[in-house]
Amino acid sequence: MRSEPGAARVRDDALMRRALGFVVLFGVVSLFADVTYEGARSITGPFLALLGASGAVVGFVAGLGELIGYGLRLASGYLADRTRRYWELTLVGYSVNLLAVPAIALAGRWEVAALLMILERTGKAIRTPSRDVMLSHATSRLGRGWGFGLHEALDQIGAVAGPLLAAGVLSARGSYRQAFALLGVAAFLALGALVVARVAYPSPSDLEGGRVATDRRGLGRPFWLYCTATALVAAGYADFPLIAFRLQKDGIALAAWVPILYAVAMGVDALAALLFGKLFDRYGLRVLAVVVVVSSAFAPLVFLGGFPLVVAGMVCWGVGMGAQESIMRAAIADLVPARRRGTAYGLFNAGYGLAWFLGSALIGVLYDVSVGWLVAFSVAAQLAAVPVLLLAGRAARVAGPA
Repeated sequence: MRSEPGAARVRDDALMRRALGFVVLFGVVSLFADVTYEGARSITGPFLALLGASGAVVGFVAGLGELIGYGLRLASGYLADRTRRYWELTLVGYSVNLLAVPAIALAGRWEVAALLMILERTGKAIRTPSRDVMLSHATSRLGRGWGFGLHEALDQIGAVAGPLLAAGVLSARGSYRQAFALLGVAAFLALGALVVARVAYPSPSDLEGGRVATDRRGLGRPFWLYCTATALVAAGYADFPLIAFRLQKDGIALAAWVPILYAVAMGVDALAALLFGKLFDRYGLRVLAVVVVVSSAFAPLVFLGGFPLVVAGMVCWGVGMGAQESIMRAAIADLVPARRRGTAYGLFNAGYGLAWFLGSALIGVLYDVSVGWLVAFSVAAQLAAVPVLLLAGRAARVAGPA
C-alpha cells in the first residue's frame, strides 16, 4: 500500500515532463510561425503606404484583419468543442496563416496585399482556439500563467527574429517583396515542427488527467466581466502598422529602424509574459490590472514623442502585448470548465476582435483628424478596463474553481 503514493508521484512527474515537452514543442512551432507573420506585420504598414494606401486605410485594414481573425474564432472554437478535432483545425489554420505571408511578395496593389493580410489573420482564427485548448491541458500541471507565459516567451523569440530579418533585408537594400518571400522559409519550418508535435502528442487532453473539472451550467459572471474588461483594452490598443505609418510619415525613424523597434517590443513582450505569467499564478487578475495601467502609457509616447520617447512607448506597448498573449489566455482556462474552453476562447476572442476592429478603425480616423484625440481615446479606454478587471477577479474568487 505504501508504494501507491510513490507510484502516483512517478506518474505525475512523467505527466509533468510530457506537459512541459508539449508546451516547449508548441513554443518552437510558434517561434517559427512568429518569424513569418510578425516579420510581415513589422513592414506591412510601410508596404501598404508604398502601394498608395492612406493612414485611414492602414488602420482600417489592420482593424478588419483583427476583426475577422478574432471574430471567426467564435465559430472555430464552437466547432472545436463540438467535433473535438483540435489537431485537424490547428493544422489547417496554421497552413493558411503561414502560407499567406510569402504570397504578399507577389501583390502589385494595396488591395491585394490587404486581402492577403486578412487571409493570414483568418488562418490564425481557425487554429487559435484549438491550440489554446490543447495548451490549457498541459499548463494545468505547470501553472496556467507560467505555462502560457513560457509558450509566449518562445513565441516571442520568433517575433523578435522576424522583424530583425525584415530589417536586415531592407538594410541590405533589398525590397519589401524580397523580405516577404524570405519569411516563407520560416513558414515551412513552422509547419514541419507542427507535424512533429502532432505525431508526438496525439491526445493532449491526457496531460490534464484527473485535473479536468466538472462542467457547470453557463460560462459564469466572472467570464463575462473579464470579456468586458479585455474588450476595453483591445479598443484602446493601436496596431503596429499604424504606429509604423506614423514613424515613416513624420520621419521619426528610417525604414530599417521600424522593424527593429517592433523587435524591441517583441523582446519586452517575451520577458513580460514570463514575469507576469508567474505573478498571475500567485495573484490572479490583479496583476493584469497593473499591466494595463503601465501599457496605457504607450499611446502618448509613440504618437506624440520623438525617437527616444517612441522607444519608451514601444517598451510599454510590448509589456501590454506580453500580458494580452499570455495572462489573458491563461485566465480563460481558469474561469471556465475544460469541456467548454473551445467555446469560451472563441467567445472571448470574438469580442476582443470586434473591440480591436472598432478601436483600430476609430484610431486610424483620429490619426488623420487629431493625434491628441487619438491619445485621449486610447488611454481612457484602457484605464476604464482596470476596475472591471478587479471586479472580475473578485467574482471569480467568490465563484470558486471552474
